[in-house]
Amino acid sequence: MRLVDEIFPLVEGFYVDLHKNPELSNQEHRTAGAVAEWLTRAGFDVETGVGGTGVVGVLRNGEGPTVLLRGDMDALPVQERTGLPYASTARGRDDDGQDVPIMHACGHDAHTACLVGTADLLAEARDEWHGTLMVVAQPGEETLDGATAMLRDGLYTRFGRPDVVLAQHLGPQPAGMVAHRAGTIMAATTNLRVRVFGSGGHAARPENTVDPVLIAANIVNRLQTIVAREISPSEMAVVTVGVLRAGTKANVIPEEAYLEIDTRALNPAVADRLHSAIDRIVRAEAAASGAQRDPEISVARETGVTANEPEATAEVVAAHRAYFGDDRVVELPEPTTGSEDFSAFGLPGDPAPVPYVYWFLGSTPHDVWEAAPGETPYEKLMGVPATHSPFFAPDRESTLRAGLAAMSLGALTYLGTPGAPAGAATGGQASMSAGPGPGEAAGPVRPDEPAPAPAVAGPAESGFPGAVAPEGDAAAPAPDYPPPVPPTAVYPGEPAPAAAEGEEEQGEPTAYTDMDPYLDDDENAAPDYGPPPSGAPMAPPPQGPPIAAPPPQGPPVAAPPPPPGAVPYSTEGAPEPGGHPVGNAPSGGYPANGYPSGGYPAEGRPPGGYPAEDHPQGGHPVGGHPAEGPPPVAYPGDGQPPGAYPGGHPSGGYPADPYGRPLPDPRFSDPRYPGPEQPDAQQPVQYGGPEQQDDHDRSGDNGQEPPQGPTYRL
Repeated sequence: MRLVDEIFPLVEGFYVDLHKNPELSNQEHRTAGAVAEWLTRAGFDVETGVGGTGVVGVLRNGEGPTVLLRGDMDALPVQERTGLPYASTARGRDDDGQDVPIMHACGHDAHTACLVGTADLLAEARDEWHGTLMVVAQPGEETLDGATAMLRDGLYTRFGRPDVVLAQHLGPQPAGMVAHRAGTIMAATTNLRVRVFGSGGHAARPENTVDPVLIAANIVNRLQTIVAREISPSEMAVVTVGVLRAGTKANVIPEEAYLEIDTRALNPAVADRLHSAIDRIVRAEAAASGAQRDPEISVARETGVTANEPEATAEVVAAHRAYFGDDRVVELPEPTTGSEDFSAFGLPGDPAPVPYVYWFLGSTPHDVWEAAPGETPYEKLMGVPATHSPFFAPDRESTLRAGLAAMSLGALTYLGTPGAPAGAATGGQASMSAGPGPGEAAGPVRPDEPAPAPAVAGPAESGFPGAVAPEGDAAAPAPDYPPPVPPTAVYPGEPAPAAAEGEEEQGEPTAYTDMDPYLDDDENAAPDYGPPPSGAPMAPPPQGPPIAAPPPQGPPVAAPPPPPGAVPYSTEGAPEPGGHPVGNAPSGGYPANGYPSGGYPAEGRPPGGYPAEDHPQGGHPVGGHPAEGPPPVAYPGDGQPPGAYPGGHPSGGYPADPYGRPLPDPRFSDPRYPGPEQPDAQQPVQYGGPEQQDDHDRSGDNGQEPPQGPTYRL
């Protein structure tokens, strides 16, 4: 399985391109084409035009569960003000025909980039799992109709009903953090359209009119009393008037006024009470002003609460904690008032609903978070640009790397593993870092003992809101069996961190753990984990008296003599003591002390990146990422992998695919996507180009220092 480090440049280039070329809801034609091309090249069976502009990619890999990964593609009618070098200048027409600016102000460009990157990683690692992977790029999330449109177009009847659905969304938390919540995580919402009618006339003679502007103004004021005086303080409810339009000229009293009202609630009873109160107030205000015609009230769109299935959420949380560490995975103490149509994929109201898990991915650059006013995380959340803001600028590198890892781990939590019973989900299995590695014997398991429930809580050193401390120690294992390895335990062969005085010893978070033994490309290489750590649980000693082996039976058998002239045990071509001589090993040479555990060949890439003076192109800084953007060519000299473009990618940007697969053509062949010779049209996809080789850092904010801390690796 390819490392996130190796696919990240392509995913980052894809993200930058999507950010520069956003598209409004249900108009995502260019984005859908880019997604379909990527999935097709990754080996998926792809269908476009599902529910409008939706894309579905299916990768069938033997018997096993079906896992659906969902990402949304649409952007918002917002004028971008981030100042980023790849900021959007796109414009389009909304559903009312008005010319509006367009911006990816809700992070859907990152959702889509992580979606195709995860699909690519899992396609390369298909030997490590079995089942069916369904990748869904959804249109129209902002209009809350895209998920329903895809389902009505036969998403589950044409492509199969999934066993679990997974999705993620950017949030205002610090970049690289993952926030979960079992049960209700997002509110239900309803958008109402209200039209009130008056009697128009000259502004100089208002006594001869019924002013609909005054009716609308009274409605707006009166609506604010619903939550304050009609809803219990223990319940969450929101009523917002987002649109108010009336009149065309200052000296003319119009005939009508138009409002759009947005409501939020966490339970259906509160939502019903909100809608009843709105209906009563609108009609009463019109009657109080003497309107001769009743108002018109209609539901424009609505969606229910997003409620994560608790057991499925616990399994994904355990996998994320094992990889990222407890300090980067938090649990939200309460739901957010935001809403999603993602819950439609769970088939609410169906006798057998589909379980789903939805989590938030922190995206605020670290320097922006530190500079935000306030002392507590809650106060800082109020001071950072969040989604739907014209200043929303996610930390590019940390957000995308964490998103790739989080989505991939979520999928692997459920996809069957080789050797597991066909069709069995892997949610109950130990997480990747907790189980035995390749070639390592598994510990004894009692057949009559159920798998332990994964831990969903742990210490949160960051102090971020929603962190949940562990409620108690895990139950002791049966005396005849060694205790299970906790999800955050270190790999065998790595020293365990020393516990502070008076504090229980905890396992090291695996965010810093070398995953190469599990995710290495060389399937035949058995990783060397080294000796077990001191203090590790040992198997119980054998019980009962020793059993003597029976004596050998029959006459001794003599070995045949060697043929005449044979040289016993020729040493020609054998490795020198301590390792292969450089030049004879297939990789170009191992170091004299052998191939290190989880490391790289002598001429390979070191885990921390090339120092500047050693890399032939000027060097990568520590962390493995180019200092000024991607190198201008794919690979220097004879280091270019088979199948790569000679001399680099035609776009002059990111390196060729290190696995020999043709990269997506930087220019679509579809005539619907104009080329650069049409300067007024949207530009075709460029997978990382010269525009990324600027003086801005990788974090997404002008002048921002790169995020500190270890690089996420999958």
